Amino acid sequence: MHDFDRDPEGVARVRAANPSALTLDGTNTYVVGGWVVDPGPADDEHLAAVRAAASDRIEGVVLTHGHADHAEGADRLNAPVHRPGDGEDAGPFRAIATPGHSEDSVCLVWNERVCFTGDTVLGSGSVFIAPGEGSLSAYLQSLRRLRSLELEVLCPGHGPYVWDPAAKLDEYIDHRLDRERRLIEALDAGLRTQDELLDAAWADAPAELRYFAGLSLASHLEKLAEEGRLPEGVER
Repeated sequence: MHDFDRDPEGVARVRAANPSALTLDGTNTYVVGGWVVDPGPADDEHLAAVRAAASDRIEGVVLTHGHADHAEGADRLNAPVHRPGDGEDAGPFRAIATPGHSEDSVCLVWNERVCFTGDTVLGSGSVFIAPGEGSLSAYLQSLRRLRSLELEVLCPGHGPYVWDPAAKLDEYIDHRLDRERRLIEALDAGLRTQDELLDAAWADAPAELRYFAGLSLASHLEKLAEEGRLPEGVER
């Protein structure tokens, strides 16, 4: 393991065997004392590894959001399941509402310096925001809220640990604003169809991720429409 991907003191990570383009190397489950953050899929081998990491003494389960790759195994650990709201405590964690990826997304702060981010921040790559379920406007507000905290490390739902939270959050915010800038330039140039806008603003998206780039485009268009900045005639 690289030093940058070392476990924070008091934290154990158990990675589920569910890799994909969206889950990266798989879903990260974390064990802190007798508490489990995001137990992951209902996979027997994975849940057995989680129990072993907790020495079979699980006091409670806490979820960052309800997507199946994070929450499906929750009811199989024979412990109370917590879905805390903004400012609420669940075991040793304090929840911070961070909607955007999903409406119910929260981040969980432990010891004031360690933050479990679910799908709000990943260890590598960017977060998928689906229009309808997610909200790009809310997501940017959530990133700025996290940026205002003095954190030592982010423990993401997928990918490696992030030991420079401020830099990662700045990168995430800048990335979304740069996409918006490219999109507005394309709209100002008179482009209106989905394929035209994707080719202009998401030219770097691999072919296998073009569908997801199209959903990201839709979330950006939704944000511009909310703000009254979407020109007429745009294909949505």
